[in-house]
Amino acid sequence: MIAWLQRRVGPLKTKLGLVILAGVLVSDAAALTAVRLGVPLPLAAIAAAALALALVRLVARGLTWPLREMAEASRAMASGRTGAQVGGVDRTDEIGELARAFNAMSAELAEVDRQRRDLVANVSHELRTPLSALQARLENVADGVEPADRETIATMLGQVRRLGRLVEQLLDLSRLESQGEPFTTAPFAVRGVLEDVAREARLSAPADVELEVDAPEGLIVRGAPERVHQVVMNLVENAVRHSPRPGRVRVTAAQADPWVRIEVVDEGPGIPPEESARVFERFYRADRARASGGAGLGLAIARWIVDLHGGDIRAERAGPRGCRMVVELPGAA
Repeated sequence: MIAWLQRRVGPLKTKLGLVILAGVLVSDAAALTAVRLGVPLPLAAIAAAALALALVRLVARGLTWPLREMAEASRAMASGRTGAQVGGVDRTDEIGELARAFNAMSAELAEVDRQRRDLVANVSHELRTPLSALQARLENVADGVEPADRETIATMLGQVRRLGRLVEQLLDLSRLESQGEPFTTAPFAVRGVLEDVAREARLSAPADVELEVDAPEGLIVRGAPERVHQVVMNLVENAVRHSPRPGRVRVTAAQADPWVRIEVVDEGPGIPPEESARVFERFYRADRARASGGAGLGLAIARWIVDLHGGDIRAERAGPRGCRMVVELPGAA
């Protein structure tokens, strides 16, 4: 009966009504039977009421067991054990809807907790590496093991700059996620932004990596030019980092109504299909990229910027080798 009520009857109030009706019918039948057997009427009424209450309690307990599981899971989540799942998701009533919503919320909280732990671990790792190198160099200089010459100071300055870039990226990502920074859009020519990116990237790129820009004049994007510059710069720096030597990185833009499609294509090893979505997570890096020196934040920042523009960013294969990073931003006449 309980299973039939759970699966065949929809709204919870209908189920409770049927349970009450069944209790009344059972109590009446029990009272009439007791009277016919010669039991005094007061005792028959008490026995019938007790039987009806026992029946209602049994059926109601079977109907509400997911609520007890939710209460227990909520206490577990309050103590820090996230990810608990409850049953009853196959029911068609309000309790079934609540169970499905609870499981979705629990899974999302577990994922957020995992990301928080990963964030703490990754930030600690990224900060510890340059700090350890910087501390070792300073101790050598202080102990007289190394001279405080130009090369040593330049090496220590590089570690300090790496720390500064990491802190700047973390602050930038925090501002973008909380939308605490004003974000205004306006039409602008995308070719100028791409040429600025290429000009800046050539200053730090190896001499044997060629940077090409191909974008028509008059191609207009609606967005924030400095943020689009940041997105393309992050993509170009990644492309240069993973390009072979010698190699070539191409930055193109074209109209794809109602979007403007920007592509950054390199000749590196590419991104496996199973990792193409995860590369935009914070601190996520493929194994072959872990020795590259990046902190794994550039693509996460790029994704947030593109999302705030209402566009799309994704990774695609570029032929037998290489990676094609595609950015689609709203166009403007």
